[in-house]
Amino acid sequence: MKLRRAVESDLAALMGWFPDAHSTGVWSTPNFRFPFTKETFRKDAHWDELDSYCLVADDGDLLAFGQFYEHFNRVHLARLIVNPNRRGQGCGTELVRRLMEAGHRKLGHDEYSLYVYGWNTPAVACYRSVGFIEHAPPKDDPKSLDDCMFMVRK
Repeated sequence: MKLRRAVESDLAALMGWFPDAHSTGVWSTPNFRFPFTKETFRKDAHWDELDSYCLVADDGDLLAFGQFYEHFNRVHLARLIVNPNRRGQGCGTELVRRLMEAGHRKLGHDEYSLYVYGWNTPAVACYRSVGFIEHAPPKDDPKSLDDCMFMVRK
């Protein structure tokens, strides 16, 4: 497996991982449009604005996708997803670890954060397995959502 920057050709494959509004909503924010077009998906995912990466198998198969950016002096992980055909195989854990490394190299922070719906138990378990713990969100964080759990790793 390797982590590489997302490229244009990844967009169509990634879009195929979201067959309905529910799966899109679990992955994104309530403002993410569904049904989507290539243009709305690209815009709503901030494709051209954020550091976007793919975890890829040795045979080139797209395993997972995620983004990071600086948020409250942390590397903030966002829009993390594992290919539905590869879930339960450790790809999520590997994606998170490698995104943290890439974020640390680029942004220089040693702390990490993310938001996750608390009812998304597979995702919560994945993040806990790499050391994330539930934490109070930063005061007045505009990204905070009612149903979301804020997690950090120091």
